[in-house]
Amino acid sequence: MTETDAPHPYRWAILFGVWLMYFSFGLCIASMAPLVAEISVDLGIGNATMGGILGAWQLTYIAAALPLGALLDKTGVAVGLLLSSAVMALSLAMRAMAGSEVLLFAAVALFGMGGPLVSIGAPKLIALWFKGASRGMAMGVYMTGPALGGIVSFSTANAFLVPMTGSWRGALWVLSAFVLAAGGLWWLISRHAEARRRDASASGMSKAASLEAFRSIVRIRTVQVVLLMSIGIFMFNHGLNNWLPEILRAKGLTAVEAGFWASIPTLVGVAGALTIPRFATPERRIAIMFGLFGAAAVATILMRLDPGAGLVTGLMLQGIARSSMMTVAILLLMEAPGVPPERAGMAGGMFFTVAEIGGVLGPLSVGVVSGVTGGFGAPLWMMTVVMITLLGLLTWLWQHQKGLANTAPER
Repeated sequence: MTETDAPHPYRWAILFGVWLMYFSFGLCIASMAPLVAEISVDLGIGNATMGGILGAWQLTYIAAALPLGALLDKTGVAVGLLLSSAVMALSLAMRAMAGSEVLLFAAVALFGMGGPLVSIGAPKLIALWFKGASRGMAMGVYMTGPALGGIVSFSTANAFLVPMTGSWRGALWVLSAFVLAAGGLWWLISRHAEARRRDASASGMSKAASLEAFRSIVRIRTVQVVLLMSIGIFMFNHGLNNWLPEILRAKGLTAVEAGFWASIPTLVGVAGALTIPRFATPERRIAIMFGLFGAAAVATILMRLDPGAGLVTGLMLQGIARSSMMTVAILLLMEAPGVPPERAGMAGGMFFTVAEIGGVLGPLSVGVVSGVTGGFGAPLWMMTVVMITLLGLLTWLWQHQKGLANTAPER
């Protein structure tokens, strides 16, 4: 979408379709977290092994994100999102059928082949249909999708789906069917003539142009620092998101109670996702990031408390931070000097390729450290150190950008 294009009314249908696919994405990511205890007992899996399984899809994601981002720049997003829904649904179905830890690992790893198509395709579509301040608003809206998907997974798994179907396997079958249906609805939305025109206009980058664009983008200092920060952001988000129900159950809550308590960050995060990114204009983004990283650091301390007001506050701060850190970081990356809108897919691929290193380390390290120490206190302190490190990186970026205020382009 060029700066001279008038806003097209169909952009709201596209935004809903992107939101729906991201809702499915979040549903799939959170699908196993509330079922960890039941799956572990059924398949005889310990915390360290389960941590590796929960992080399996991020390993695949790391390998797939960059080539898939370039592929979306070349072929368009509509087919990519449809394919992602099929892969995500298949991953859930394979989890439901898994009879061993190896098969479960493979089923979770498969999700990493579909996830990048959503998380990279979504900001690319938003860049095509929205501009200016409305771009941050649109990104905030679709980022409520994974948050709400997480709420549905956490709050319904043990309270509704398992009792209704009779097992954790049945719950995953239901989620698989939903994701497949969501993909069909997206395909109908993407068949609109204007949607096909814009998708085609942003496609067709040659291999040579792709390699040169990659080299150009990766040299930008802001890009490099944001990519480093993305590792810590995803380590925090995925580590706590995957283990939160178990952290809460270790405090004496039942499985159902832990599921509802684990929904608190997501509920708060929905409100944060709808408000914070729209205020993250270029001149405010660094300051907003400081606030988000600080909130995350305080959350890791308060979450060590027993159930009560302090723990609720910690969960709320976690929700505020995790709902917007990624969105604001992507805005910093996509709108860095030297990153053109038509290369949004490639920039997104770079972001998620690097970020998912933290996506793997988060669940894995929490599982290993909790297994060694016999609790979740040490993993939470580990996350505190991660957030303090991110505050240091952000301080460097702030000083760097101040130094570039009167220079362009950035290299």
